[in-house]
Amino acid sequence: MKAAADKVLKDAVSKGDVPGVVATATDAKGTTYEGGFGKRMLGETAEMTPDTVVWIASMTKAVTGAAAMQLVERGKLSLDGPAKDVIPALGEVGVLDGFDSAGKPKTRKAKSDITLRHLLTHTAGFGYDIWSPEIAKYMEAMEVPGIISCQDKALTTPLLFDPGERWFYGINIDFAGKMVEAASGQKLGKYMQDNLFGPLGMTSTAFRITDDMRKRMARIHHRGADGALMPDPTIEIPQEPEFEMGGGGLYSTAGDYLKFVRMMLNQGKSDKGEAVLKPATVAEMSNNAMGDCKVCLLETAAPPFSNDAEFFPGMDKQWGLSFMINNEEAPTGRSPGSLAWAGLANTYYWIDQNKGVGGVYATQVLPFADVKSLPLFHAFESAVYGRS
Repeated sequence: MKAAADKVLKDAVSKGDVPGVVATATDAKGTTYEGGFGKRMLGETAEMTPDTVVWIASMTKAVTGAAAMQLVERGKLSLDGPAKDVIPALGEVGVLDGFDSAGKPKTRKAKSDITLRHLLTHTAGFGYDIWSPEIAKYMEAMEVPGIISCQDKALTTPLLFDPGERWFYGINIDFAGKMVEAASGQKLGKYMQDNLFGPLGMTSTAFRITDDMRKRMARIHHRGADGALMPDPTIEIPQEPEFEMGGGGLYSTAGDYLKFVRMMLNQGKSDKGEAVLKPATVAEMSNNAMGDCKVCLLETAAPPFSNDAEFFPGMDKQWGLSFMINNEEAPTGRSPGSLAWAGLANTYYWIDQNKGVGGVYATQVLPFADVKSLPLFHAFESAVYGRS
């Protein structure tokens, strides 16, 4: 496996498909592969190594989901009670009902209450402007900043549909993070440090980039229309945010995140055997939690940030409590019922509880679902399963 994985990653770097890449794999017992190739930033000398710090973006969501489910275990949050009981603003969110002749948005009252389950499964009705022209138009009309500004006003967009009606990817888990803060009385990063990062030994994962982490950081690159990659060292999540972005604000390493993956493979236990989540909670998080709703193609409304995005097109996919679930075997070898998701700058992970295998892959490239980075992730995963 090591030779095959090394080859696909090295070849991609040598061809210039990605500036640098880190990939790791694990079974339930421990790390089975780690490798880093290429540069942290094109034009610089620093090598991409397994301890390189990257913006994991929406890979943050699964961590926030785990934090929320810990509080469900402890009776401090309810999966199916009205979320407005914890975050009153969620009771005031209307459903977007078009725009008037002056371009001002119209909204109506939602037919049902938003719940934590809706938020964790992306069925509450929220969207991201990257994949929703309607949300982008609303944000422009109402002067709402983008979510990565980490300003509270960024969370004032309306619903696209009534809660529970269907799946659409959006700011849901930022609100789940707000619920964690309200229920715990702690800032989200502090709660995660005390209840997840500390117990799991994730020493290089945080919303705030420490001096040590900064020394090991990779930088984001943009792929132009001609396919060329250009580094952009200016992109960084605000380090003094109004809110810590539970949907996408974490920085981490592939090795750190692999410890979270392994916890999910071990029914909620850390490498030291400490219970971070109960086995029943891990099982609940790992099963479809949104009824008959299905995960759909995300059509880009912002090509500089994302291509059209869908994993394994044509495959039936649903959502657990903060993970995508593939209902059929993937061509890479991933079992039906496995868990996965990704981050905007082309970071990816999967958790195959059936075969006891998981992995983490990280580049720092925009747009999402990059034409080179995503196939490389699948090639790495195939190598882990011996299918390359």
